[in-house]
Amino acid sequence: MKIRIVLPILALTVMLTLAGCGGNSGNSTPANAPQSAESGKKGPETSVVRWNYGTSGNVMVTIAEKKGYFKDEGLTLEMVPATANADAMALLSTGKADVASNSGTSNPLQQIASGVDLTIFGGHMVDGSMPVVARKGTKWNGVQDLIGKKFACNPSYFAFTGAIMDLGYKDPLTAVEWVTYTNYNDALAAVVRGEVDYALMGTGQNYAVKNMKEIDIVAWQGDVMKNYSCCRLVAPTSFVKNNPNTVKGIMKALIRAQRYYEANKNEAITLQAENIKTSKEYVAAYMLNDNYVVSPDPLKNSVIRAWGILDKTGFLNKKAKDINIVDHINTDLYKAALDEVTAQYGSEDPEFYKKLQAFYQENNS
Repeated sequence: MKIRIVLPILALTVMLTLAGCGGNSGNSTPANAPQSAESGKKGPETSVVRWNYGTSGNVMVTIAEKKGYFKDEGLTLEMVPATANADAMALLSTGKADVASNSGTSNPLQQIASGVDLTIFGGHMVDGSMPVVARKGTKWNGVQDLIGKKFACNPSYFAFTGAIMDLGYKDPLTAVEWVTYTNYNDALAAVVRGEVDYALMGTGQNYAVKNMKEIDIVAWQGDVMKNYSCCRLVAPTSFVKNNPNTVKGIMKALIRAQRYYEANKNEAITLQAENIKTSKEYVAAYMLNDNYVVSPDPLKNSVIRAWGILDKTGFLNKKAKDINIVDHINTDLYKAALDEVTAQYGSEDPEFYKKLQAFYQENNS
């Protein structure tokens, strides 16, 4: 069923989108934190982490589990399923999950704006390999081609509204005719029928659209906004504050997993396909795409940018005016983890860790 956006847009739309990032700096480590066997270092305050991720999976989590990186940090993951981004946010707010990693950036930010005390302390996908599709033969000159057209995309996807404002349009919600559907498959069908001009697809739709003769991929969300911050790692602020060693351990494991992923993509595809119980072809369709970029880096600057765009386009609660989003973005624990991993494992791949340090400075300073 097709639903046209009616202004003003209310916070209800928030629950349907992908996006997010925020956090606080971690407090000092509690004096009674458990000790690990490694050189007497303090181990995790919480050894079992209840984690939610989406249907496209989280390859860094998969690798960190399969290769024992979480185990090296004294951590065990308990996977908590959710069928939608809104459900994942509810799991966090009700204390049923500790961490969510595939709920985008706008969802956590909208939750924070409504008064839910969450912290974004890392990331999953920087760029989620999300294609913009159109009927075969459609030309694409840039985001300006959306002006005055029907676009099957929820306008809380801030990469597009932000890019349209960068063109000089003060109100991107009227510059484009935004049309929302209940799922990506319905939006794709609308393109085929000619009901809309363009549609944004999710990561998991890559395999389908690449095998459709009547469809062209004309652009990628990452083309529209660089490092837009596809999916953030988010947790209740109390969890981050009370478990700094646990969070740092999570980051160390994921950093090592990113290195392994970049050096062993074919094996990573196999591991991920097995983990989410699908074919290697399905996973390879997005994972081998240059627009699929993973990193546990918090991307503080991108999150702040997203907060500003969501505020200007009316997707944040009025309470947002009294909230400093920087207070909900923790970069300290990631940087501490990166420094420790570099010291411990940097000799394995000096260029990789040098790249991560430079990426951190570029995206969090």
